[in-house]
Amino acid sequence: MLQQILAEMYIDPDLLAELSEEQKQLLFFKMREEQIRRWKEREPLLEKEDALRTKSKKANGKTVNWLLGSDSDVWVWVMGEHSKDKPYDQICDDIITERARQQAQKEAEEIRKKNEEELVKRFSNAHLLETQIEMFDTWKKKEEEKKAAFEEQARQAAAADQQRIELELKKREEEERRKHEEELKRLEEERTMEIYTTLKEVQGNVQKQEKEDPEWQETLRKSKAADERRKSIAKQARDDYKRHSLKAIERGRVAALSKEYAGGQTAKPSLPLKPAQKTIVSQGLGRKGGVRRTASSSTKESIIKWFKEDQIPRRAGLEKNSDKVAVWFHGIITRQKSEDLLSTKGPGHFLIRVSEKIMGYVLSYHCQKSYKHFLIDASETYSFLGVDQLQHASLVDLVDYHKVEVISMAEKELLVEPCGQTAGAVDYYELFN
Repeated sequence: MLQQILAEMYIDPDLLAELSEEQKQLLFFKMREEQIRRWKEREPLLEKEDALRTKSKKANGKTVNWLLGSDSDVWVWVMGEHSKDKPYDQICDDIITERARQQAQKEAEEIRKKNEEELVKRFSNAHLLETQIEMFDTWKKKEEEKKAAFEEQARQAAAADQQRIELELKKREEEERRKHEEELKRLEEERTMEIYTTLKEVQGNVQKQEKEDPEWQETLRKSKAADERRKSIAKQARDDYKRHSLKAIERGRVAALSKEYAGGQTAKPSLPLKPAQKTIVSQGLGRKGGVRRTASSSTKESIIKWFKEDQIPRRAGLEKNSDKVAVWFHGIITRQKSEDLLSTKGPGHFLIRVSEKIMGYVLSYHCQKSYKHFLIDASETYSFLGVDQLQHASLVDLVDYHKVEVISMAEKELLVEPCGQTAGAVDYYELFN
């Protein structure tokens, strides 16, 4: 079941709702490990493709060489960061000056054309016309020189005024900031002293009142006693957990020795090997696309086929020493159906059903005021997903173990009584026929 979730990288929302918080955390950790493993397998292939693509570009003779800076990185110029870059106001002033020059040049060109037309009309002699044009060009050149000189003087004067204004503003700003900081510092010192005096007075009054108040002394004593009780309860819980763990380990050793001893007297038929699982390779992988999830293939027919081919040879759902179906075993029923069956029973009753969402089992348990559902992973051994780290060889071993050992230390769930079938019908008929 866990391999199927990791292969598809998807779990049904209804199935996810059946998981406890510990199961969800373990499942998320396993899925994250699977994503990292796939990424590590895919990254070298993508790097080879990038290298081949770069090599083919060089073969076409089209390359791009970047200018490098002193730090051997690509040289980048950001406007305004260099000491020789012009400020924004100066750039705007240069643009306005250039536009004025172009406008004056355009007007002068129009005047020149107009004068040329008048000169052509007035003088029929070509030599005289050429002389007039030369005179006009000379005049135009002088005017342009005068205009350029005027613009340069105006620009220099504006720059000097701007610099003077900026220095004056900066000086005033620094003076105001200095005065403001001195005032804030003075007020802060006065307020600190005032608060310190007040707190000292309050502290003195409280200490005096506490020493004289027997109720406060009693409350303090009870609080310290409650802290000691909480520490004792926490230590007792840790000791219980350690003791249960040691008992579980010791029980596993004894069971193993018993099996070896029994194996020397009566030979049991060996179970067939579990069929090899097919490796599922996700198609459509890309550098940024990630894994493309396909639709879940766990239909009811596929779950029945899995149970017959994989679980029946492992005696899943049968009693330990006979071929009878266990009382607690149920077929492919829904979560609501299991709760309806348990609702007629008392707390501590349980059943194990085949999951309708994925290839695995669910233990449904009747608590004091509600119901709990634990997913059972049946990939190679049988164990609760994320709750119990112990691996059991068969489904009936898991049930027998948790009849004497709790499932979780927090709620201390024990499998007390199995919940059987409804009268007149069984829900596992399609699994064994």
